[in-house]
Amino acid sequence: MESPPHKLNVGRDEDRISALTDDLLVGILERLDLREAVRAGALSTRWRHLPYRLSRLHLDVGHFQGQGATPLEVMDAFTGAAQRLLSLVVPLAEGEGGSAAIIPIKALILSFYMSSPHLSAIGRTVEDAVSYGKTECLEFSISPPRASNASLLAEFGQQFMSFSQAYPVAFWWLTRLTLKNLVFGHSDVTELINACNKLKHLTLSSCRLVDQRSALKIDTPCSGLRRLDCIRFRCERIELISVPELRTVLCCSRRYENPPVRFGDVPQLCHVNLGYLAKASQAPLMLSECLSRSSRNLSKLNINFFSQTVKLISVHLHITRSSFLPISAVYFVFFMLQIWIQPEQPKRLTAIFRNLTDVYLFGIFPECDLSWTLFILEAAPALRNFKLSRTRHTCGKKLYDTAEKTNVVWEPSKDLKHLNLKLLMMLGFEEEVKVTNYIRLVMAHVVRLKRIELHGEDPCKECNAIDPRRSQVDKASRRQIKERLTLESSSSAKIIIC
Repeated sequence: MESPPHKLNVGRDEDRISALTDDLLVGILERLDLREAVRAGALSTRWRHLPYRLSRLHLDVGHFQGQGATPLEVMDAFTGAAQRLLSLVVPLAEGEGGSAAIIPIKALILSFYMSSPHLSAIGRTVEDAVSYGKTECLEFSISPPRASNASLLAEFGQQFMSFSQAYPVAFWWLTRLTLKNLVFGHSDVTELINACNKLKHLTLSSCRLVDQRSALKIDTPCSGLRRLDCIRFRCERIELISVPELRTVLCCSRRYENPPVRFGDVPQLCHVNLGYLAKASQAPLMLSECLSRSSRNLSKLNINFFSQTVKLISVHLHITRSSFLPISAVYFVFFMLQIWIQPEQPKRLTAIFRNLTDVYLFGIFPECDLSWTLFILEAAPALRNFKLSRTRHTCGKKLYDTAEKTNVVWEPSKDLKHLNLKLLMMLGFEEEVKVTNYIRLVMAHVVRLKRIELHGEDPCKECNAIDPRRSQVDKASRRQIKERLTLESSSSAKIIIC
């Protein structure tokens, strides 16, 4: 006689998931949003202690924005939650014997307001959490309370600097710091970077100097900073005097002078994104005067001209993986309302561009001739991928203090023979004589070109509109375009029209 099937004894607080070990359950919770992890901990007595065993926490002040709550009330809730969750001594599961467990924090991300009554509690709590030396990632994202009076921003900046000086252990362990809407003194940023021994990524968003007519100077020869983002940072310009480990730079603002950034000792620089809206009176920008000759690892370059009323120059550079360093990059973006990039003789840029492998020129206004872009091809012998984007759509935005669009005349060297370019891609392709002539010009000067991709204009990311003048190339037209491009050409490049 067969025995009856075994019945699982599953009670209210016992199920198959809850039967897993604490380590496995904590691993599950660490993959959830923190709010969901805390809610899961309230399901049963078996789960109740698990949120306190998390070694990776992301606590955002936005999670505590109750309806009608004041900034002080929000920060009260945030600080209380941080103190509970970051307690090193955590409760054990019901029925476990012995002393309470100690769980070191491996990764901690805190996003909070500048609130003077709460900073000391946050500083002490964080210093206790990192005291065991097991923290691998510590990130702060700090901003004034919402709807703060602009006149208080300088006061918030001073409060922040006092906060960083009062809790040096916490800031010594910081790996990433994001600051928004704060005002700094002349040397505050340099002092901050020097105080944050482990800092790898610093973001300054909508911040400014007390004296906006002065330069933000960063001189940190002993820092390990690898990425610097200055977004709408209001100052005359940014001077990177010595930041030897810096790989990634993003600078975007309306108020920079020309050049917007001056690079000094930045030998590891490899990915740059610079942006600024220049005045009509400013001279064309020369890349050789902006980029550092100490930077020999630049490998990707993006130049954006913002189409029609806006001309933006952007540089996106990339370093390949080595035995010592991970893949990383640096961005230059020069937002220029009216100033065109100044083509240069190759000898001025070859030392800087010798490792350049990818170039992307986007936002070129459609009336512009394109042959000038070959000055980059001449200066970058290792270039493999060359992409251009032309656009007519501008979302109806009108910008002031700008000059008229200016075409650029540039004749490539007759003996130019590029040996490494493999891909030529164009977005916003239109069947025009100057475009066809430009593509044939590239084909004539590139020896081993493998592929040419011609795409229509992409939808606008701002308004989700598709320009009605976007290229709609039918099958017959594609064949005719290919015939015109290959007529009397020895190039074997495959032409793809999308």
